[in-house]
Amino acid sequence: MVKHQPLQVYERQLCLSCITGIYGCRWKRYQRSHDDTTKWELLWSLILLFTFCLLLVWFYFWWEAHNDYNEFNWFLYNRSGVWSDGTVPILATTAAGFTYIAFLMVLALCHIALGQQLNLHWLHKIGVTAALLTTIIGVISVNQTWGQEWDVIPISLQATGPFLHIGALAAVTALSWIVAGQVARAEKTMFQVVVVLLYLSVLLGLYVMPLYITSPCIMEPTSLKPRPDVIGHQGAPMLAPENTLWSFQRALQMNVTGLEADVAISVDGVPFLMHDSTLRRTTDVEKVFPDRQMDEASFFNWTDLQQLNAGQWFLKDDPFWTVHTLSQHEKTLIANQSVCSLEQLLKLASYHNSTVVFRLRRPPPDHPCYYSWINDTLQAVQQSGVPPSLVMWTPDEQRAQVRQLAPGLIQTSVEKLSPQSLHQSGISRLLLRYNQASTQDISDFSESHINLTLYTVNEPWLYSVLWCSGVSSVSSEAPHILRKVPYPIWLMRPHGYCLMWVSADLISFAVVIGIFIFQKYRMSGMHSYNPEQIMLSAAVRRSSRDISVMKEKLIFSGQSQ
Repeated sequence: MVKHQPLQVYERQLCLSCITGIYGCRWKRYQRSHDDTTKWELLWSLILLFTFCLLLVWFYFWWEAHNDYNEFNWFLYNRSGVWSDGTVPILATTAAGFTYIAFLMVLALCHIALGQQLNLHWLHKIGVTAALLTTIIGVISVNQTWGQEWDVIPISLQATGPFLHIGALAAVTALSWIVAGQVARAEKTMFQVVVVLLYLSVLLGLYVMPLYITSPCIMEPTSLKPRPDVIGHQGAPMLAPENTLWSFQRALQMNVTGLEADVAISVDGVPFLMHDSTLRRTTDVEKVFPDRQMDEASFFNWTDLQQLNAGQWFLKDDPFWTVHTLSQHEKTLIANQSVCSLEQLLKLASYHNSTVVFRLRRPPPDHPCYYSWINDTLQAVQQSGVPPSLVMWTPDEQRAQVRQLAPGLIQTSVEKLSPQSLHQSGISRLLLRYNQASTQDISDFSESHINLTLYTVNEPWLYSVLWCSGVSSVSSEAPHILRKVPYPIWLMRPHGYCLMWVSADLISFAVVIGIFIFQKYRMSGMHSYNPEQIMLSAAVRRSSRDISVMKEKLIFSGQSQ
């Protein structure tokens, strides 16, 4: 009689093979281990975690900085002299890097949940190092060239904070499955205590975080102030070439209450609209005056400026990726735009009874109008016939003289001063970048009867936050977008937010306790957990198509009856 020893039956574990194979190139069963992770690999796990957190902040920063992409591209243009959308490669590499690092983080968590030893492959270590160094270089570069933009993070958290808190709470609650499994599986009491304390500290921090979350949108709806007025910054530069008549006409079609422009003075004393110091970016000066393309715009006379085309560059460069939305008629109008004078803008604003605010750039010292620039501009304002009550005068130079010659002008400051100082200077309006005024500042200026205008506000979330803060008006490059915001994106009563916060904490706490109890009960029934457990059984429970049978040895023994 032949007697067979029971066969060793292995269950296929393709999922586990993929997890360990992709993470550490451990595709074979014998390559995997349940031993403790080495200190070297623990260090790499911490580096991976730090890279993930840094990329998460970096990704969030660029997501919220969408409001100021045009400003960033203009900074790049000033440095390189070539106009391009520099945000495209940054967004592409950031999205790719974040996706890659997040995928590795998920694989690492799967290793921990399954009790597998962490062993990051050397190719992934190179990838993590590259992602970390690239992000650090990016952070340093932004800090040096665009440091003021970091303020967008705390400002945006006023809009996203309550919802990010709920998301973070859900994520940490879900991690309790892995933490509870590690605690139940661990043999050292000290390790169990440390892990539990660390996890509970993070969880408790999230539970009380709403105490430190502030948002002007958490308020009673009855306290909401009127909708802020929208001023067209350079007209509607997303729909037409900036600082052209057609751009301002498009802005007026979007029901803006005012127009904002950048003003320079020609060599013959004519104020005209131009943002850059040269004409290269927004005109065809390279074609008309190739020898003068690097000259400052203010050294051209008005006759020369009228020969330039100020619209074809918009169709060519498509700075806001909006040209494809324009009709053929609009493209024809854009292609025929010329440099606009301040007087033309003022007459247009007067016809539509719209406020005008302009930033006046003083000519260079060797310019003929270096000393008369204020008088030349004031003369153009008076000749246009615009009511003085529609003009916001921003230059600080010779302000007292201007107030005497044109007392009806709205005296406006572009420098943040105290309400008392503004009143003493006879200034009734303030024009600031949106990151220069906190919610408290907005309240203080409002109580002091100082009308505050913040620029440049293009995103609905930012417009909503400023609306809830009580700002009176904003300057925007996207009046066609803000036109579609008749009410703040979200508005929540304080007691409603408190109820949501407490409910989320209670649900999270109940889920965490339930998971810890379940994992303890689950692990107590297993003397040794092994996802690759070898079953020694002569009876095969599944069909041969589902399992792979391996014979380790077969012993033949004869027994005589």
